[in-house]
Amino acid sequence: MRCDIHFMKLRPFFLSVFLAGVLGCEPSTLSGPQKGSPAHLEAILTAIDDRALASGNPDGDWITYGQTYREQRYSPLAKINRSNLDELGLAWHLELGDRRGIQATPLAIDGILFFTATWSVVYAVDARTGSILWSFDPQVDRSKAADFCCGVVNRGLAAYRGALFLGTLDGRLISIDGATGRVNWEQETVPQDSNYSITGAPRVVKGNVVIGNAGGEYQGVRGYVTAYDAASGKEQWRFYTVPGNPELGFESEALALAAETWTGSWWEQGGGGTVWDAIVYDPELNLIYLGVGNGTHWNHQLRSPDGGDNLFLSSIVALDADTGAYRWHFQTTPGDSWDYTATQHIVLADLTIDGDLRKVLLQAPKNGFFYVLDRETGEFLSGEKYTYVSWAHGLDASGRPVERQGARYTDGRAHWVTPSSYGAHSWQPMSYSARTGLVYIPATRMAAPFANTVIQGPEAVNAFGTGHEVMASFAFDRATEMVFDTHPDAPLPGSATGELIAYDPREQRRVWTIPQVSQYNGGVVSTAGGLVLQGDAEGYLRFFDDETGEELHALDVRSGVIAPPITYLVDGEQYITLLVGWGGGAGQTMKHVDKLYPGSVYTFKLGGTEAMPPREDVIERPLTSEAFTGMDVEVGHGYNLYMRNCIACHGAVGSGGGAVPDLARSSKTTYDNLEQIVVEGLLAPLGMPKHDHLTSEDIAALRHYFLFIADSLRSGMPVMEMEGRITQMQQQALKAQRQKL
Repeated sequence: MRCDIHFMKLRPFFLSVFLAGVLGCEPSTLSGPQKGSPAHLEAILTAIDDRALASGNPDGDWITYGQTYREQRYSPLAKINRSNLDELGLAWHLELGDRRGIQATPLAIDGILFFTATWSVVYAVDARTGSILWSFDPQVDRSKAADFCCGVVNRGLAAYRGALFLGTLDGRLISIDGATGRVNWEQETVPQDSNYSITGAPRVVKGNVVIGNAGGEYQGVRGYVTAYDAASGKEQWRFYTVPGNPELGFESEALALAAETWTGSWWEQGGGGTVWDAIVYDPELNLIYLGVGNGTHWNHQLRSPDGGDNLFLSSIVALDADTGAYRWHFQTTPGDSWDYTATQHIVLADLTIDGDLRKVLLQAPKNGFFYVLDRETGEFLSGEKYTYVSWAHGLDASGRPVERQGARYTDGRAHWVTPSSYGAHSWQPMSYSARTGLVYIPATRMAAPFANTVIQGPEAVNAFGTGHEVMASFAFDRATEMVFDTHPDAPLPGSATGELIAYDPREQRRVWTIPQVSQYNGGVVSTAGGLVLQGDAEGYLRFFDDETGEELHALDVRSGVIAPPITYLVDGEQYITLLVGWGGGAGQTMKHVDKLYPGSVYTFKLGGTEAMPPREDVIERPLTSEAFTGMDVEVGHGYNLYMRNCIACHGAVGSGGGAVPDLARSSKTTYDNLEQIVVEGLLAPLGMPKHDHLTSEDIAALRHYFLFIADSLRSGMPVMEMEGRITQMQQQALKAQRQKL
């Protein structure tokens, strides 16, 4: 039966589905706005209201960051399944142009994709054709790249009542008209001229847009979460995650109690505790769960010198969704000293535990332990290591870690600790499958040397990031005595690998694991078709059997992947979309493919016939031919400057680089213009920030360091010999610096 019905009411897409059922015809035969037209976009986004957000996406769409409010990233779709992966083909491929990292989860609503890419740029794309319908660039100042710890990335959008909501790198919250890409309203959510940023996706809860921020590695940052009215942008409530200066009073009773767990003058450093990723809403309990980040300074001894747990750092905090009032908390890493954030993906589920069906919250944070909590009360139900952990023996009956001696690196030596500051699991989303009852975790195996770094005064000359007020605890004085982890399961120093873990949250055990060459891979989705999907650093979208871990299929997407895939329905067909763009965090400094391609969107379906774009021939950029003529003390000074100002983005010189260039392979033109680039900001519009605190003497020293590395590699000098020489050079530079002071 053919239906010929015209309508211009609110929620026309959902109305069409209802009318189709009443009249006995297919929804696609109903007449309405042309797919992809502004009227169509307005209609489908207007339909995203509180009821739709709480519905669980019955129409096969992906309308919130985590797929539903429960953020399980499990799709009930099964048209693509284990039996027909060989029929999966490319529907279309779209290049976005930028060569920096893309971490976003797209929204998919009636065949329209809404997503973010680098520099917080927003796109609306027709999933049927791959055509860009509109784009919006919030014009983030590219020269601010040095203020962001982990790349110029963004993880996604929220949709509600006709609008899309974007948190920008420079700390703005913007409401965008979803039909046109024009701005409805804009709010500054962080202090201007600060080290705050936003990389996470907003969430919409009962008419409010809830947004956190990032920057806990930087001086002066104090974390908080704010709710803004979705219609007007007016602030509704704000919750600070750490206490401020006691002389100014505390914003709530909860913060007054939290202040009792801090010592010294913590507020002068800021405290940290940013909520840069996990914000999850439970409509059943009307609670919002926050994942809270690390402290500022990382080192507990420098941040809170007389001890204390430092609430609410590294905690899950539950708030009343209407008022933002504190309800309960659970701290995963008391007195954190390792950047073990609890900002990682939070999943809500109902599990039978000891014979009782419990409303639970699941998290695999950076510290290496998997937690199951009662989400009504915050009660610790169970926890266990989901990977190798050296800093703690285990958890006690209350869920508090039982720490190993020496883990806090307070004896003047550099201690290799696992996990590293990258964590055993970072921001890449995991997935909970309703089909198997397993959680699929994109995990990391990596140790790092932590040291009690002095960050103030003359001794700061070799401290990581001090040129940008970074307050971390890396061991960059190369003469510091190292304490290695000799356990046979410990990651080797300098190694960095990954693993995809299938984990049983009821029994707290690993079911299967897939080793991976890189510690840095994409997020995960699982499906009713018996599949687990993940993109990886080697440039493949891989399909695994959700029960056994067997790899069933792989699609070549050329560049390394860090974003998670999504799957959704378009006109009754199941689609898979993956954003591909290497960079962000570790991706700035290394890669596992021969060549990085522009950021791209890949969309697949059964019977897709578009040819996959080929990998191109690679012409490796050679080591610079500029001659090295520097003195040892100049190279050492250049090394110290590099550790303070450059390494976070450029990584180890001579390693080949990732999304950001390897400076040992720079051209003669770059070296001829080094001072203009570094000090004067010649390339600031491309994201290379200016460092105008550096002198001409500093630039010359940096140049000598780059050329020493290039010359050593070109001559075939053994790595250990080169490392030993750099250590001697650094010590000469430090001695000379102290004599000057």
